Amino acid sequence: MTDIPRPEYPRPQFRRERWLNLNGQWQFAQDPGDSGLQRGLVTSDLPDEITVPFAPESELSGIGNVDFMTAVWYRREVTVPADWAGDRVLLHFQAVDYDATVWVDGEEVGRHRGGFTGFTLDITDSVTPGRPAWITVRARDDRDSPQPRGKQSTRYEKYGCLYTRTTGIWQTVWLESVPQHHLRRPRITPNVAGTSFEFELPLSENRDNTMIRIAITDDTGTVAVRSVRADLDLAPRTEVRLPADRARRWSADDPYLYDVTIELRDLDGNLIDSVLSYAGLRSVSIVGKQVRINGSTVFQRLVLDQGYYPDGIMTAPSDQALIDDIRLSQEAGFNGARLHQKVFEERFLYHADRLGYLVWGEFGDWGCGTGQAPYDHQQPSQGFVTQWLEAVERDYSHPSIVGWCPLNETWQVISDQVTVLDDVTRGMFLATKAMDTTRPVIDSSGYSHRVAETDIYDSHNYEQDPAKFAAIMAPLAEGKPYANPDDQAPDRLWSLPYRGQPYFCSEFGGIWWNPEVAASGVEQGDSWGYGDRPRTEEEFYERFEGLLKVLMDDPNMFGYCYTQLTDVFQEQNGVFFFDRKPKFDLTRLRNIQRRVAAIEGQAQNA
Repeated sequence: MTDIPRPEYPRPQFRRERWLNLNGQWQFAQDPGDSGLQRGLVTSDLPDEITVPFAPESELSGIGNVDFMTAVWYRREVTVPADWAGDRVLLHFQAVDYDATVWVDGEEVGRHRGGFTGFTLDITDSVTPGRPAWITVRARDDRDSPQPRGKQSTRYEKYGCLYTRTTGIWQTVWLESVPQHHLRRPRITPNVAGTSFEFELPLSENRDNTMIRIAITDDTGTVAVRSVRADLDLAPRTEVRLPADRARRWSADDPYLYDVTIELRDLDGNLIDSVLSYAGLRSVSIVGKQVRINGSTVFQRLVLDQGYYPDGIMTAPSDQALIDDIRLSQEAGFNGARLHQKVFEERFLYHADRLGYLVWGEFGDWGCGTGQAPYDHQQPSQGFVTQWLEAVERDYSHPSIVGWCPLNETWQVISDQVTVLDDVTRGMFLATKAMDTTRPVIDSSGYSHRVAETDIYDSHNYEQDPAKFAAIMAPLAEGKPYANPDDQAPDRLWSLPYRGQPYFCSEFGGIWWNPEVAASGVEQGDSWGYGDRPRTEEEFYERFEGLLKVLMDDPNMFGYCYTQLTDVFQEQNGVFFFDRKPKFDLTRLRNIQRRVAAIEGQAQNA
């Protein structure tokens, strides 16, 4: 056993043997005036201690300050292992919110902006293996800057569907030893039609007389081996075909993963670098209104998962907590999730890959608007595009991801002018499509479909009466689906006309339920959910089944996303309490969702 918090390898799809986890106790200081640089905090001892990788707002950090923190500082002495001499030393931060600057022994070694995506710094020239060095980090998190925040509150308090903020380091920090000439993270693209995997293999540099060897193995041994020259292209590309009798597709029912070993060698066969990875043979396609997985129609029974925890806020307290969230969702009958308003840590995706859990990757942009009256939402910046593309690049090779959602509920002002938000929306859609041609992309989930070629059309609707909900959804049969109106002028739509894309209701339900309140009739604080509370648990089941039946029985609906997996602070509309204890009979919820959806039956009978 180890006493290091979150000790597991943070990047499971690109693994090397030589690494050092830097989680644990760091010196810490709050810097409300953002004057720490002038006060010499880069090279000074800091007054407090914090447990990394937990944000200072969280209980698990040992700090627990939920006030605004304009800037925070971290400092720790680290000794690079002596046997790393001659290699490059990489310092990895899986996520720091929001604007990070890093120093080693007082020398600045790098900067990064973006609270949801990681970054890597080559500190080889700043450290000596076998000797201690001081790493210092400053994280700025200005409450007024136009930055992607997801569901982090811009008020002092958490309220509505906005929650306690996350500042500073909130995912694993670690060191890695790599050869001078080394492999960089590959892109692995499954080709189900060709029964193969396509590899794009970037390198630190090209060198003559080198090659890359890829070996794919399954439970019984080697499946296929392929070598490609490493000196002709900046990122050599090759395809590795699988024998027909060894081909096994990844699906929610059979999440089979192949092990992949990638080696960089010279022409004499000497090993230069080696990494371990894995891959799933899975395709996503659109046929009419169907979204197909491996050519088969799979109704996507998704749940909204916001990835918050009572003690860790956005950081899971343990790796097991990530696994538990997926298993709890599956026990309730869901086959996947919309990972809502947060770029989840990569180990969640690793477990989704292993457990056969369909997910939509999403950016934390909520509150993104034009900045014009009558809305008080912030205008997006160019950082939205940059940070989203970092997320897509990181997560490209995970088979569990079946779609991308760059933006959520953007708030355009209806006018005859193109706004910055319009530009950002279209830019994020086009950039996502350019980076990944294998998955569908929603331009902006709910409210505003401003990009005519969006792959998926969706809506958010929290009507609680199943009969009224059915009436709202019924025009989809005539090619006139419900689209969210302008809240300030309900007769105006933010969306461009529907052109027959696959359609789903990507937020609905949100049924407000707290059994203690139902029993006592006494409200508790500022808790809330959508609509009137059910009076009894039986009434909850009736409403839940009624709403789901509307969508499952619609032959033009390819899936749904129910709000939500767990309560989050004051928002009490989860299937589970915030501490993950179940509110309901999970077998009953699962049986409600087991019925064959109309679009699945339609495909079976075709």
